[in-house]
Amino acid sequence: MTSRDDDIHLLFDPPGPRARRRIRVATAVSVLVLTALLALAVRQFASHGQLDHDQWWMFAQWPVLRFLLGSLGHTLLATAVAAALAFPLGGLLALGRLSGSKLVRALARTYVELFRSVPLLLLLYVFLFGLPGVGLTFPVFWQLVIPIVLGNAAVVAEIFRAGILNLPRGQTEAAYSLGMTHGQAMRHVVVPQVLRALAPALVSQLVRLLKDSTLGYVVSYLELLHQAKVLGEYYHAVLSTYLVAAAAFIAVNAALSRTASWLEARRS
Repeated sequence: MTSRDDDIHLLFDPPGPRARRRIRVATAVSVLVLTALLALAVRQFASHGQLDHDQWWMFAQWPVLRFLLGSLGHTLLATAVAAALAFPLGGLLALGRLSGSKLVRALARTYVELFRSVPLLLLLYVFLFGLPGVGLTFPVFWQLVIPIVLGNAAVVAEIFRAGILNLPRGQTEAAYSLGMTHGQAMRHVVVPQVLRALAPALVSQLVRLLKDSTLGYVVSYLELLHQAKVLGEYYHAVLSTYLVAAAAFIAVNAALSRTASWLEARRS
C-alpha cells in the first residue's frame, strides 16, 4: 500500500458490509429515479410533438450541420484564445502576489480581488456599452474574449498561487543553495513542477471558459448557443435545436473531463 493510500485511510474508514449495502441500494434507487425522469421527459416531448419528424429532419441536412459546426468552431476558438491569454496572465499574477515587492503584491491582489468579484456579464456590458462611450471600441470577438480573460485570469492566479504555496519549501531552498536568484528558482524549479501538478485543474478550468463563451450572445458573437437560437427560430424547432447544442457542449466537456482525469492518473 502506498503512502498516499495510507493518508486516505487515515482520513476515511473503509465502508463495512452494511455501509456497502446501503451504497448499492442508494445507487440502484438513483438509477431508477433518473431512468423514470428520463422516460417522463421523453413522454412529455412526444405528447407535445417535440419528437415529430418536422422537429428533427433539418439535422440530417449538411447545410444545417455545417452551420452548427461553424458556430461550434467559433466557440472553441474563443475558448482556446481566452485560455492562451488567461493562463499565462494568471501565472504572472500568482507570482506577483508572492513577490517580494509590497507594491507588486498589492497591485496583483487588487486585480485578483476585483475581477473575481465582478460578474462576467457586467464586464461584457462594459466592453459593449461603456468603453465605446469613451472612444474605445473592439471587434466583436475581442469584446467577448477580453472580459473572459480578465475574469478567468484572477481565478487561475489563485490556482497557481495555491500550487506554489503547496510545493515543499525544500525545492526552493535547494535552488537557492545552487546560487539561483528568486526569479531563476521560480522559472527553472518551481513553475515547471507546479504546472505538472496543476495540469488537471487547468484542463478543468477550460470547462468554465467554454461555458463563459456562451455569453457571446451579449455582444452578438456567433457562438454555438447564439446560432442555435437563430436556427431554432428559423425552423420553428427551438427546443430540438437547443438539445442538439447541449449535446455538443456535453461532448466537448466530457472530452475535457476525460483529459483532466487522464492527466491526474498520470500524475499519481
